[in-house]
Amino acid sequence: MTKFDQPSLFPEKVAALAFDPRRLTQARLLAGRTKQDVATSLGISGAALGQYEAGITTPRPDQLPKLADSLGVPLGFFTGGRPHAHLDASTAHFRSLRSTRVSQRAKAVTYVELLWELTYALEHYVELPYADLPDFGGEEQLSTPEAAARELRRHWGIVKGPFRHLIRTMEQHGIIVSMTSLGDEVARVDAFSTSHLPRPFVILTPDRADDVYRSRFTVAHELGHLVLHHDVAAGDVEKEKEADRFAAELLAPAAQIADELSTRIQLNALEEVSRRWGVSQKALVYRSRELGLVSDTSVRRAYQKLEQLRAAGILQNQPIRLFPGETPALLSKAFELAQEGGLTMERLAKQLSWTPSMVRTVLGEEDTRPKLRLI
Repeated sequence: MTKFDQPSLFPEKVAALAFDPRRLTQARLLAGRTKQDVATSLGISGAALGQYEAGITTPRPDQLPKLADSLGVPLGFFTGGRPHAHLDASTAHFRSLRSTRVSQRAKAVTYVELLWELTYALEHYVELPYADLPDFGGEEQLSTPEAAARELRRHWGIVKGPFRHLIRTMEQHGIIVSMTSLGDEVARVDAFSTSHLPRPFVILTPDRADDVYRSRFTVAHELGHLVLHHDVAAGDVEKEKEADRFAAELLAPAAQIADELSTRIQLNALEEVSRRWGVSQKALVYRSRELGLVSDTSVRRAYQKLEQLRAAGILQNQPIRLFPGETPALLSKAFELAQEGGLTMERLAKQLSWTPSMVRTVLGEEDTRPKLRLI
């Protein structure tokens, strides 16, 4: 039994004695519930639940099973003594910050805390790649986001040509990438990242457009935050623009792609460039304007033509699932390897004091079991 293994049963009195108020907050935020909502299900006031979360008072032993059932976690989830990560929402860079409510950000950040716990647990069975991000801070800070993108390419050995398999490459360099829906109520989160944990994390929500080109740019944008904005407060509009500039240069370096673009926008030619570089035609049109190759008028006309082609069904999205190098796989592969050494889903869930369903969700595995209900 490792130090993470927990008893299979958590009597209510033991759970009350070992109660950790932070775990109650985690469970509530992960469930997307308000204090008042949870308190009502428990038959107490919102103020009383607030005192539980603040550590002022402790739930009675008979209340804990009701809390666990209401929030969908095992009774042992509320106990302390396990590795715990705390991430302040203000330190996470959200792609759609202005359209994301505080409660949505709180749920997303709580998910990252659990993702760190899972990663930490798996690292006791499998050696993951170490985090390999160059430090651009202090005297070595590069002058522009574009320079930082070129330096990262050099550092990772991708000097010439397209940046293929973006997510796979990031995982190979120790960055944890996860794709999760986080529920319909957090659909606007889109993507976010943080470097304020022992490992850098990038979280993606399923792209509503399900387009690999859009997804790649989003991932490159978040990578830009990790490289450029480690000690910078999140939410700054200028920093978001810098991350966009980083992503554009990372995926389509000006010095390399300029020769493949033209002073006259030809969509047939752009389609071939788009496939080669893994960048959308629309982004290439914008890139052409950034490089001073075309006029604003030409750009508007090209955008209109692209929208017409999309409306006619001629221009279609490229589903992300068709590109294995652009979907997260590091943690699921780590778990598969750990299984060869004897780890089971049930044992890992017990170590974390999670349900197996929670483990599958954070691993990014689909639960294919039929959903049943009482009648």
